Amino acid sequence: MPTAWFNVVPHMEVPPEPPLHPATRQPVGPDDLAPLFPMALIGQEVSKEPYVDIPGEVIDVLRLWRPTPLVRAERLEKALGTPARIYYKDESVSPAGSHKPNTAVPQAFYNKAEGIARLATETGAGQWGSALCFASALFGLECKVYMVRASYEQKPYRRVLMETWGGNVVPSPVDEPEHPGSLGTAISDAVRDAASRSDTHYSLGSVLNHVLLHQTVIGQEAKAQLALAGEERPDVVIGCCGGGSNLGGISLPFVPDKGARLVAVEPTSCPTLTEGRFEYDFGDTAGFTPLLPMYTLGHDFVPPSIHAGGLRYHGDAPIISALVRSGRMEALAYPQSKTFEAAVTWARTQGTVPAPETGHAVRAVIDEALAAKEEGKEKVILFNYSGHGLLDLSAYDAYLHGQLLD
Repeated sequence: MPTAWFNVVPHMEVPPEPPLHPATRQPVGPDDLAPLFPMALIGQEVSKEPYVDIPGEVIDVLRLWRPTPLVRAERLEKALGTPARIYYKDESVSPAGSHKPNTAVPQAFYNKAEGIARLATETGAGQWGSALCFASALFGLECKVYMVRASYEQKPYRRVLMETWGGNVVPSPVDEPEHPGSLGTAISDAVRDAASRSDTHYSLGSVLNHVLLHQTVIGQEAKAQLALAGEERPDVVIGCCGGGSNLGGISLPFVPDKGARLVAVEPTSCPTLTEGRFEYDFGDTAGFTPLLPMYTLGHDFVPPSIHAGGLRYHGDAPIISALVRSGRMEALAYPQSKTFEAAVTWARTQGTVPAPETGHAVRAVIDEALAAKEEGKEKVILFNYSGHGLLDLSAYDAYLHGQLLD
């Protein structure tokens, strides 16, 4: 596995603009962020260094499951009759079942090193909350998780998993029990919690530069593994996108490779990149966070309660937004019925059950492979299999019995 994280910012033709203080509209400084984040993460947020060393203690934990496998989806290729070669990075093998521990572990480490005893965070489908509870347990931290109420009710076993690792999980928004919630409202709850206690920092599972930085272990490993498989480079790199962490992890190391297309896939019910506006907006609903330069549907947007809870975010990472705005990255959107159709095709060929979020990437992969078939063109497709769906079976039950709404 890599010993340093890849920083894409020096490779971007148009780097993202800085976050702004909501009161002054001036760029935020370290002192503005210090009540919420450890200084090491604040430094990574603004770093211009091409690589950032991974601490040895973090590497020791990541080696529990890293490097993750790069697998060729030959059975899917055969079922589709495509000349494309499909490779996937299997991030579902982590203890929490997704890519999220790649950043949860360093965030817990840096907070522990700064003397913080407790973390507060949000979670959508529960993948991020699970990862941070896992990492907090390893470093002896308390963890309070504000889980989007719709997912809290849809996915009870995610809550059980978080509690097994010692987490304290409550539905969000905490003060509106009839509200289905969104990642924006859950972030507000978590930031309010962290800002009110001196022993607590806030931890975010996506969007921010340092989060995407930590996830680049995925794409760096994939580059080396593709070379071992005899592939020069991928023609297209695909990832689902809510806030941008798993997409950034697989795609950012390929930004300098001009021959590789980069594709973000989101739900049509929360079409941030495909229908949102590019502007400065709050990262949360209540307006506690700095203003971020990103594609947004508006910080008060409440998306429908689709099963891909990790993709129900009104905004997007400034890095991902800048890449889409400059044309370096493309964006697609699908309704959830189409993504579950693809996920079931995957399960019946490759055998594993994807998370509903991952199903969005699978849908785009299948369409890309079918396009290659129509063109009679060989193509190397790489995508991030960001998590398993074994705790999302109620969603599959709804799809298989015709009860899933778009």
